[in-house]
Amino acid sequence: MKNTPVLAIIIPCYNEELCIHSTVEKLLSLLDTLAAKNKISNKSYLYLIDDGSKDLTWSIIENLHKTDTRVKAVKFIRNFGNQKAILAGLEGVREIGCDCAVSIDADLQQDENAIEKFIDEYMSGADIVSGIRNDRKTDPFFKKITALMFYKIMNILGAKIPPNHSDYRLVSKRAIDVMELYPEKSLFLRGFFNELGLQTSYVYFDVKPRMAGKSKFNFMSLMTLALSGITSYSVVPLRFVTVLGFFMALFGFLVGVETVIEKIFLHNSPNGWATAIILSCIFGGIQLFCLGLIGEYVGQVFMEVKSRPRYIKDKELK
Repeated sequence: MKNTPVLAIIIPCYNEELCIHSTVEKLLSLLDTLAAKNKISNKSYLYLIDDGSKDLTWSIIENLHKTDTRVKAVKFIRNFGNQKAILAGLEGVREIGCDCAVSIDADLQQDENAIEKFIDEYMSGADIVSGIRNDRKTDPFFKKITALMFYKIMNILGAKIPPNHSDYRLVSKRAIDVMELYPEKSLFLRGFFNELGLQTSYVYFDVKPRMAGKSKFNFMSLMTLALSGITSYSVVPLRFVTVLGFFMALFGFLVGVETVIEKIFLHNSPNGWATAIILSCIFGGIQLFCLGLIGEYVGQVFMEVKSRPRYIKDKELK
């Protein structure tokens, strides 16, 4: 039997002045409720990461910390991105100390009451508990389609990510300790925790409407995250480029043979300049796509070789 765990709730924030106060109040109330049920220790706490906000987010967090020391936080000197913020949160709570940690969005669209189910799964032996949303009713049509494509492609390429899982999850101290063994700068957490091999459970939850403000994820940021995930966890696209190149060369060879046969035996210079131009454009586009894909992998290597820090702290509240 496990002892009553110390829970750390990690909350990445970027320009969340409209909802951060309400979010912290709700999560502190949740900690009180779970502690009263003897499901978590009364030493449990919140750990907020201000990812270079330009509004009053940090000032609000400082005031909340003065009111309740269970509110701990770190501020970046600039915006490093959601994945780096969650990484900083996991590393921060490891340093402070906890038995398990849950990461959740600052807007609380992910149902915070599901954390109790996360704890139950953890106490049953799971080191990783992934939150799976029941549906995507709150998403616009385009985001639904692109999200479905992302999960399908990631699974085809070998990164076994359950559909509709984002970064709402519980991880044990053991999983966080293992994460410290991975020094790579662009660690794709959804892929990492799902391929780790530790005992994993799933909790299903409903997504609520956003309390205030608007989502900080746009198409470009989601595309960047998808490319990072694909190039971080699979070399299948590079193999696809190799196979595609082989078939393009084979097709060109067969067309060349057919042209020679027509010229020698049929004394006919084949027409079809329009076809030749179209094929040239198609093959040129495929080549540029392949170069771009290879460039993504080269870029990943480039960033790792430079060994720049994942993030830089400006201030910290413990």
